[in-house]
Amino acid sequence: MPKQLLFCLSLFAGTLYSQRAATVRDTLATPFLERTEFRAGYFGNFYWNPGLALGAEYLLQQKTRTKEKKRRTKIITKQWLANGTLGFSWDPRAEFGVFTNYGITWRRTNTKGKQLQVQVNPLGYYRSFLPDTYEVNGDDVRKVFLPGRSYYAPSISFGLGKRRDNKKLSGRYLNITYSIRTPYNADFLPAIAIEYGYRFKFKKKP
Repeated sequence: MPKQLLFCLSLFAGTLYSQRAATVRDTLATPFLERTEFRAGYFGNFYWNPGLALGAEYLLQQKTRTKEKKRRTKIITKQWLANGTLGFSWDPRAEFGVFTNYGITWRRTNTKGKQLQVQVNPLGYYRSFLPDTYEVNGDDVRKVFLPGRSYYAPSISFGLGKRRDNKKLSGRYLNITYSIRTPYNADFLPAIAIEYGYRFKFKKKP
């Protein structure tokens, strides 16, 4: 009996190892573009500071859970993604800003394709460009070249979306983002922005 039990355990362990090895091979063999989704949309500090944001999201992990109901089947998909964003915003009264950030996204998608996501970006950079600025030194007045400042700008974002199956535009989203710029004078400057746009994929031609 112990020998038979040991033999069964060996078979079970071998099966698990083979499945895990196959999963790793499948992941490594998956083309980069099939695991990457791109996005583009409006980004702005509500209505008076319009801008544009471009980004990419790379799938790190995905788990799908299926529940059988009496009248329908419930499918929930949870994903972890690495993301990066590059964008700009413009306030005609004050400044033109360019920003970039990088972080992790958690996304939940239900059976109907409705999505909920949280995005945390610990790596963020913001560069402001001010209108014509002059420096006065005694009687000497000089125009400052590319006036503005650089800031460390981490952010966190909460969003809703909708997956679009078998479409060139694979999804749409609406995010609310809270970020800070620091050091701003002796402290930091908080900012709230909205982002609305579409996701899409570059598919390889057959």
